[in-house]
Amino acid sequence: MMRFHFEKNLEHQNRAVESIINVFKGVEIIEPFGIEKEYVNPIFNKDTNFSYVNNIGSIQEQNDIKRNVKGKSNIIDIMMETGTGKTYTYTKTIFELNKLYGIFKFIIVVPTIAIKAGTINFLRSESAREHFKDQYGKIIELHVVASQKSNKNKKLYMPQAVSNFVNAGRFEKDKIHVLIINLGMINSPTMKKSYDKTLLDKYSVPFDAIASVNPFMIIDEPHKFTIGSETWKNIQKMKPQFILRFGATFKEYKNLIYTLTAAEAFNRNLVKGVIGHVTEFEEGKNVFVRFVNSNGKEATFELTKKGSSKKNFKLIKNESLEKIHPAMKDLIIEKLNKNTIILSNGLELKKGDKINPYSYAEKLQEIMIKEAVKNHFKLEKEYLTRNIKIKPLTLFFIDNIDEYRNKEGYIRKTLENYVELEIKELLKKEENEFYRNYLKKTLEDISKTHGGYFAADKGENDEVIEKEVNEILHDKQAILDLENPRRFIFSKWTLREGWDNPNVFQICKLRSSGSEISKLQEVGRGLRLPVNQYGNRVKNEQFYLHYFVDFTENDFVEKLVKEINDKSGAISREDKPEKLDDVMIKRICKIYKISEEELLETLDKNNVITRTNKFKENGFEYIKKNYPLIFNGVNSNKIKKDTEFKKKVKIRVEKYPLLKELWEKLNEKVILEYKIKNEEQFKEIFLDFLKKYEPFKPEKFQEKIKKVNFENYEAMVNEEVSIYGEENSSIQTMSYEEFLKELSKKLYINIKTLHNAFVESKIEMNKYLNQTTIRLFKQKFDNYLMYNALNKFSIEYQKVTGSIHPTKITNSDGMVKKEIDSSDIGIFYSEEQVSDDYLFEELFYDSDLERENIKKEIKEIIVFTKIPKNSIKIPIAGGKTYSPDFAYVLDYENGQKKMYFIVETKDTDKDSLRDEERIKIKHAEKFFGDTIKIKFKTQFKDEDITNLIKEIYKDI
Repeated sequence: MMRFHFEKNLEHQNRAVESIINVFKGVEIIEPFGIEKEYVNPIFNKDTNFSYVNNIGSIQEQNDIKRNVKGKSNIIDIMMETGTGKTYTYTKTIFELNKLYGIFKFIIVVPTIAIKAGTINFLRSESAREHFKDQYGKIIELHVVASQKSNKNKKLYMPQAVSNFVNAGRFEKDKIHVLIINLGMINSPTMKKSYDKTLLDKYSVPFDAIASVNPFMIIDEPHKFTIGSETWKNIQKMKPQFILRFGATFKEYKNLIYTLTAAEAFNRNLVKGVIGHVTEFEEGKNVFVRFVNSNGKEATFELTKKGSSKKNFKLIKNESLEKIHPAMKDLIIEKLNKNTIILSNGLELKKGDKINPYSYAEKLQEIMIKEAVKNHFKLEKEYLTRNIKIKPLTLFFIDNIDEYRNKEGYIRKTLENYVELEIKELLKKEENEFYRNYLKKTLEDISKTHGGYFAADKGENDEVIEKEVNEILHDKQAILDLENPRRFIFSKWTLREGWDNPNVFQICKLRSSGSEISKLQEVGRGLRLPVNQYGNRVKNEQFYLHYFVDFTENDFVEKLVKEINDKSGAISREDKPEKLDDVMIKRICKIYKISEEELLETLDKNNVITRTNKFKENGFEYIKKNYPLIFNGVNSNKIKKDTEFKKKVKIRVEKYPLLKELWEKLNEKVILEYKIKNEEQFKEIFLDFLKKYEPFKPEKFQEKIKKVNFENYEAMVNEEVSIYGEENSSIQTMSYEEFLKELSKKLYINIKTLHNAFVESKIEMNKYLNQTTIRLFKQKFDNYLMYNALNKFSIEYQKVTGSIHPTKITNSDGMVKKEIDSSDIGIFYSEEQVSDDYLFEELFYDSDLERENIKKEIKEIIVFTKIPKNSIKIPIAGGKTYSPDFAYVLDYENGQKKMYFIVETKDTDKDSLRDEERIKIKHAEKFFGDTIKIKFKTQFKDEDITNLIKEIYKDI
């Protein structure tokens, strides 16, 4: 069966973890002592020096967060948008805090049982346990706090999870202990009452026992835990040393040290884009029912129809809303009070909430099911006919459970009918053998294509339903197995939080929400990037979540875009502002390193703004063209309506033959092989590495921080000083045998070779047997291989397949495409004219440097192209890759010959990257060999492409 494989070094997750770890750098640590020392965490004394406040301030500045240090607070805030791996990030943080500081007892606090179940599933999954054990040599021992049944006339015992957590000792060297508890349990009598049997002969109340171990606490979804509330007071009873709050929404920040906004997540392709499908229904337009008032016994509704006067209706409990409108014949008032009514479909209406009666019409639901099924199979055909397959899922939110659970229910029968029709239609033409067999197998039992989860399923004895629920809630791998025909999931909004599956490609909302809720929260269950049949995350292309709503939400896309931009504090390229405001001015000055005076002078000279900073005609267009990097709103190609055509950029197909030879060479599928004769030579190489790279010592580093006066726990900045990093402490945390095994796995070196090299080097290995040493070895040995592969030994590139096409710009038959997605070329657009020799017709780009290259007319160029994103990755020794940005074909010897020129752009100043770039170019030269004339350059900021081309002609 398929298993998920997690990536170790995603940049946005690593930055978050590093930011947290660096908060505690240099903070005094008080090691525990006495009889309980084996059971409690060491204590960080944040108030004895300035390290805590200095660190937070420095981290905020490094992460472009306004400096705002709350030195008295033990709360650290990490803002990460839905779908970007928040649970993975805080789990990695747990392991890093344990590795670096010896913290081994943590509490994870979650708001709901659903989120609790999702967290438990992740932490207990075999994939996650092996992933982290491979990196850190440890596993998480999970202690789940659950409610207890009352035992009359018997002794009361402390909850088992609390008992096990508190009694766990550090002598279990391969374990980190994590207590998980939800909001309801925090406020329950279970945690507050005194028990007959004590822990550590001292503590009879769970909160007191937990507090005794000096725990670190992680809070998920912090907006659900209001500071000052009763829940917060109970949290404080556990006396957490520090509280790390992870979430996409905060009511207020304390010490915010990292942000990954919704706009960033979409624009950086960390999550799927969204395409909104709105099902129109003419009969239902301009008709709605509003809940006006209630006296607790009788509710008043108002029916509004276009072209007729408003009518009021009064209904009591158990009465049908059919009295108001015939389309709502199945809706009944189940509960009501003076402020709220609950309908039989679970919908809760508060005063003023409106619903459209036709949202509940069977005909409308049938249209939506039909469209969702049709689009599902379109996606399924695309993804399951690939060499490496991706199985898509569709999630339906419904309000009438009986219409699905009943075998003759309207929703169930409608779905099965359309699924059968689509499959039979596909089988008439499908030629792909795998997909054809998959469809045939599906036809054998259509009922197996779908499953549901509803709260009412608890305690259900039906084995089929039990299997469905377990698969949906707890076994993501099983539902994604290519032998499993299930691809449609039904639920109420129960799955809105705490559950997700990365391969949800569609959500169809067969119900109307009476009240306004977060659109971002609605799409959240389907935003994660998908995994392929091997459980690997697929991130090198643009994926979309298709979201189906009815006509009452025809502004869904606009509201989602606005919510993302508002929440991200973003400047949108799409919404034209009236004037140049302070936010834009500051952002331009910071990014483009100019003063406000210089900026305003330039804008005035170019007739962009008035004296009151209002935009003149085409003024905002000038800003977009000349200062594109200030716009961090969600890009228009990330969230759109299905009626909008995907933005494409046309290819000048007549130019492709001139580029063909170079393009096909760049797209060869190869692996890098190290040409080392035998283990003896490898040992000599490793000995040379030990001698020159000192892998036991971290890199020397210098960082600048602010020197402060510390008054009332607030930091007052005075001046800058420099400090230097500390070297790796020589601590043994594992045996020599364990160390060799771990190092062998990391470096892919024979254990015997490692041992012999260490013996010959005469290094006192016992001083450095720990995970930090292994991490340093891995980091430095990868660099050693990269820098020495071409002189200490040799490498070769071996083709793994003769197949080159399809590529980003060619079809499987090798013919050039007429157009490709513009997002593969660049996220910014300019109406400026591109060079006559450029492969594409329009100017899409990612940086000013690229924009200038694309516009430049140079007589020596025959043809050139921006290389589409994620299309070319030449492997480099040490595990890195070379991904150039531009490919040029140049005139050579007066048109008698062609010369190829490859450019990687770096929109930064020349710096220490130069050595690494030089080595990468050497590898690329090896990849191409001597068969063609080719030159490589790295283009840094402020370097003109014309001058680079002149340089290579001089070298000929």
